[in-house]
Amino acid sequence: MLSRRLLRVKVMQIMYSYNQNNENDLKLASNELLRSVSKSYELYNLILLLMLELKLLAEKRIEIGKNKRMPTPEELNPNTKFIDNLLLNQLSENEDLLRYIDATGLSWTQDPEFIVEIYNEVIKSDLYLAYMAEETTSYDADRRFLVKLVEKVIGQYLPLYSLFEDMSIWWNDESEFIVSMIIKTFKEFNQANAEKHRLLKPIDFNDKDSDSDVNFIKTLLEKSILNRDKYNELIKKYSINWEHERVSVMDTILMHIALTEIIEFPLIPLKVTLNEYIEIAKHYSTPKSGTFINGILDKIAEHLIKEEQITKYEK
Repeated sequence: MLSRRLLRVKVMQIMYSYNQNNENDLKLASNELLRSVSKSYELYNLILLLMLELKLLAEKRIEIGKNKRMPTPEELNPNTKFIDNLLLNQLSENEDLLRYIDATGLSWTQDPEFIVEIYNEVIKSDLYLAYMAEETTSYDADRRFLVKLVEKVIGQYLPLYSLFEDMSIWWNDESEFIVSMIIKTFKEFNQANAEKHRLLKPIDFNDKDSDSDVNFIKTLLEKSILNRDKYNELIKKYSINWEHERVSVMDTILMHIALTEIIEFPLIPLKVTLNEYIEIAKHYSTPKSGTFINGILDKIAEHLIKEEQITKYEK
């Protein structure tokens, strides 16, 4: 499943669009939210597929070198450590990934030049050169290398994020989240039966479970929109020394979503909710937003607890 923070960010993005465009179609907004989530899974699988494309390009270059009219000794006896990487080979046979590719037709065929660019970035990196120079190999070493490769080289390659933004409007702000999930996925791989290792599981949009991710995001969005007026009154009441009209749109949206989570999801600790929206505010709003939001939400939460409108008490 996607991280709950990314899901909260997606609700925030749809809410912002809903407010900015003065929309009033709640069903349309909900459908846009679900589409946005599905695009996250597409990006996750696209990055995994990128790893296999790099392996394929390395194999092709080795074959080209061997088939030259006058190959060098290095071309006749190439270092195959990268293409023999045990985790990469497992990934190429992973049933979840192959099933997703087969169902969606996902590919990098439209961007062959970019594959070459990022491959060249990889092979000149100190990390790659050190890995290729190691004489011994093991599954753990191969896994550590791929984790570091994604974290330190591919994840730091800024043109990758520009490309994703060009590919889809849904990928403007979430690429780094997804890269972190790729790293987590690789860390969880093991040597036994990796072809059956479960990758990030897509949200089941038909799941009616109250604890499901789809219920979580739909409730956050719908209740935040439907209860805007009530939440605004609470924010006004506890925004001492602040003119409500001067509170930023993004801060208001984040407080609406946070209040929905506090009220509608009693099993999520209050401290978790507050910390999550404070961190999101730091990234997506103003430098002082985290402190401001924390102060207001803390006062409103105390009021809701006192009035017995929420059932959780821990902070």
